[in-house]
Amino acid sequence: MMDEYLRLAEALVFASAAPVGPRALAQLLPEDADLDSVIAALRARYAGSGVELVEVAGGLQFRTAADLAPRLRRVVELPRRLPRAAMETLAIIAYHQPVTRPEIEEIRGASLSQATVDSLLEAGLIAPKGRKESPGRPTLWATTPAFLAQFGLSGLGDLPRREDLLIDPPGA
Repeated sequence: MMDEYLRLAEALVFASAAPVGPRALAQLLPEDADLDSVIAALRARYAGSGVELVEVAGGLQFRTAADLAPRLRRVVELPRRLPRAAMETLAIIAYHQPVTRPEIEEIRGASLSQATVDSLLEAGLIAPKGRKESPGRPTLWATTPAFLAQFGLSGLGDLPRREDLLIDPPGA
């Protein structure tokens, strides 16, 4: 029985382009299956291999083993890097979400081009999350599960603390 559960879970995670959440796994497996045991057994099956079962964006996904990733970069084409303005904007959204465009501009100290917003939307890293209850009802922006997956995060709680990112001035 457990072998069949493992095969089903493995097939689902392998076939899915996005992280597979526990609910999807539970729907696939029979009611008598212990989901935690299946996940633990699947993780153990791949431990030490070229791919690992990792938790990202609230779900499970197969990823290249961390120690092999640098060697693969020589032959695997990496996604295009985001421009600095897009990375700054993405960081602001990640740490302050939900946040409006004027708030992003105030934090950055620079205007935010529509091209930057469009590039983050196109990459699926941000999405509108409603409107702020203020004059003009500006759009609120937040990160997406694709953002979490792209950066290998289980959730927003895995982001480095803002204090840890600040550089102490010389002589401090």
